[in-house]
Amino acid sequence: MNSRERVLAHIAGRPVDRLPLMPITMQFAAATIGVPYRQYATDHRTLVEAQLHTVERYGFDYVSCISDPAREAADCGADVVFFDDQPPAFDEARALLAEKTTLATLKLPDPLGGGRMTDRVRAAALFKQEVGGDKVIEGWIEGPMAEGADLRGINTIMLDLFEDPPFLADLFEFVTELGSRFARAQVDAGVDLIGIGDAAASLVGPKFYDRFVWPYEKRLVDAVHAMGARVRLHICGDTNAILDGMGRLGCEIVDLDYPVDMVRARALMPDQLLLGNLEPAGVLRSGTPEDVTAALAACHRAAGPRYVVGAGCELTRDTPEANVRAMCRFAWDTRP
Repeated sequence: MNSRERVLAHIAGRPVDRLPLMPITMQFAAATIGVPYRQYATDHRTLVEAQLHTVERYGFDYVSCISDPAREAADCGADVVFFDDQPPAFDEARALLAEKTTLATLKLPDPLGGGRMTDRVRAAALFKQEVGGDKVIEGWIEGPMAEGADLRGINTIMLDLFEDPPFLADLFEFVTELGSRFARAQVDAGVDLIGIGDAAASLVGPKFYDRFVWPYEKRLVDAVHAMGARVRLHICGDTNAILDGMGRLGCEIVDLDYPVDMVRARALMPDQLLLGNLEPAGVLRSGTPEDVTAALAACHRAAGPRYVVGAGCELTRDTPEANVRAMCRFAWDTRP
């Protein structure tokens, strides 16, 4: 059973030889081949090289096109700040939609139009060429709350929840269509799985999540399923208050960050594969190999058989190799 067969069988509920191993590696992957992160995030060939080298070295079961959240927003015209060796960022003081009226004039960019989205699509196509039969290939899009915050500013969009729900609905309509088009381009290029990252959703309570965010996340999930791909939901942070809604989205894989109660998550999500929720910094980076093994065993006990080995969020670039190896050994030695 190769990696791709293992992950797809586990998603489908079929027997597998061991637990899949799917940690998020971005800065870690760049550091593995010794390249500045700016190069990793802006050149799909470097990203693919780093991912392939990392999965070969550690035996991970998938490769991913993820690098940063500034793909879609950049192609919309947002002001993105690039750094030599850390992820791109937004200057909220110069948010593209600082003025609400700008939304009415904003055009949906073409994911194949030559911008930063196109670079990610090219990564997907290169992965398909290199490891399409052996590894699951993961594309990535931003969820509605995250993309809305990228365009509007995180502080401003939080005020919009209270002050201007009609504008927020218009904004989420725009970013949901944008995300769907971007997902389609990546699926057409060969990805098996679309990750939906909606980190900002962890900052809203269940009332606002259910009313404003969930319906648009659901539309994205349904759109990806209609394309024939699977969905991995990744919402960083403490999502305990919105676990019920996350479970109702119907994603095949749900990432859970370390503050989340895995036992409660499993009760609310009986069917999904749960991934995580090993603490990336406090345990995986700063603990011992024995700490890593014990923490993963606890996660597995709480999640039950439908579990995928990984951390609550991405591996830090300076995670000790011995600790990564401990995570790998746990997956290799453990059946669901």
